[in-house]
Amino acid sequence: MSDPCDGCGRAVEDALARAVQLQVDGSTVDDQRLCPTCFADWITKYEDQMSPKQSSGDSTDSEIIVD
Repeated sequence: MSDPCDGCGRAVEDALARAVQLQVDGSTVDDQRLCPTCFADWITKYEDQMSPKQSSGDSTDSEIIVD
């Protein structure tokens, strides 16, 4: 079976397709069928968005302020 990739629209065989499904509290937030190239792009984007960002300040430690 050859269905289109949700990323680029090209046909992709089942053996090559990657299924990406994200759920929050049991509800599906995202469900995609991706070719290997679009899957690699999705992983890179996910890693970039989920990695901690360095602040532009002088301190590399996180600051916790408790009132």
